[in-house]
Amino acid sequence: MFKQLDHIAIVVRDTDEALKFYRDQLCLPLILSEVIEEANVRLTHLDLGNVELQLIQPLTENHPLQNHLNEHGEGMHHLCIAVDDITKSMKALPAFGLKSQPNEPHRGPRGRTAAFIDPFTTRGVRWEMTADPL
Repeated sequence: MFKQLDHIAIVVRDTDEALKFYRDQLCLPLILSEVIEEANVRLTHLDLGNVELQLIQPLTENHPLQNHLNEHGEGMHHLCIAVDDITKSMKALPAFGLKSQPNEPHRGPRGRTAAFIDPFTTRGVRWEMTADPL
């Protein structure tokens, strides 16, 4: 079901400030930056060679990621695995002792769909699955 690691996600307070480190200091090439309006986040992807680094910036003060930032500061948020089909993968999770969180996929960058796996079923690690549109 799982194909390969798609991206590593880091939550940041300010993407432009974070780019000074990741793009300018580490020289990671910028792939894209896009606002996902319905999620109130800015997602920015940088090229790590064999995987992408995703910077996630919450765009509203009451966004749930603000709580994450307040509690933990900037840093690792989740790992994302590519799958062929989000709906089929979500339905297959129970066979692996896993469940999705929430139960509906969400929109990702580049028109992709994505879904998180409940971290209570993954030994506390936050995993996301993503698939290209069918």
